[in-house]
Amino acid sequence: MTPPQLSQYLSDDALRCLVSAARREDLGPDGVDVTCRAMGDAMHRQTMGVMRSRVPGRVAGLAATAVIAEVFDAAVTLETCVSDGSAIDAGAPMVVLRGPVCGLLGMERVALNFITHLSGIATLTARFVDAVADTQAVICDTRKTLPGLRALEKYAVACGGGVNHRLGLHDAVMIKDNHLASLSASRWDAELRELIVAARHVDPAPAFVQVEVDTLEQLRTVLNCGPDMLLLDNMDPRALSQAVAMRDDAAPNVLLEASGGVTLDTVRAIALSGVDRISVGAVTMSAPALDIGLDMQ
Repeated sequence: MTPPQLSQYLSDDALRCLVSAARREDLGPDGVDVTCRAMGDAMHRQTMGVMRSRVPGRVAGLAATAVIAEVFDAAVTLETCVSDGSAIDAGAPMVVLRGPVCGLLGMERVALNFITHLSGIATLTARFVDAVADTQAVICDTRKTLPGLRALEKYAVACGGGVNHRLGLHDAVMIKDNHLASLSASRWDAELRELIVAARHVDPAPAFVQVEVDTLEQLRTVLNCGPDMLLLDNMDPRALSQAVAMRDDAAPNVLLEASGGVTLDTVRAIALSGVDRISVGAVTMSAPALDIGLDMQ
């Protein structure tokens, strides 16, 4: 896979703000590690540390390590051994850091917090992507992300081979059940057509217009209303297969996305139904951190 570029998701300035906030959280307003201060001159000698994963996984977040080192201690230099998006074996070196002991220990936890979290997302995403191999379905993320970390988490999904859904409410139109509830029951389909036409003229222009449906009867109606994509909510594989057949017959250019309670045990059956996309909130909201440590030499 071609690894994504972190700069496409987050500028260096925005990343620096996130890391600076994490630094203040850990070192306090005065930027003090009281343990290192108590240990005196020994903390200023030069040392080397190697970051390694203790388990196999997929890497994400290493692209941020240069900014993390810069924010914490400009005397720390680093050499990355693998690139984001790479698969790694247990024990393989990821980053080699050199500098004063206090500098490495000062940034250790913040660096690991970012990298273990993002690599955990990439690793779980890769497992879902592998589960649907040889089907036409791609794995998509959702807006179920930690506040303030969405750009990094969506970057991690891409590192795992997934596809990013809309970044937020600002870049694509998704007409969900709660939106549809506001339409007139007697003119439901006509109002939906008008809404989709209007959505395409919103400024800024949306990346796509998607409508959520939860029954095949709804699907039949909405297919004739001109959306770019339909979100098939909580349908079982049999219903999804029927939805694909209906789409192929009535509106073959409309993409179908399955969503709702998708797990590693169910995702392949969903993919085999013929849908184009499968959105999985679990890849960001439920991914366990990858077990990574920094060992001082």
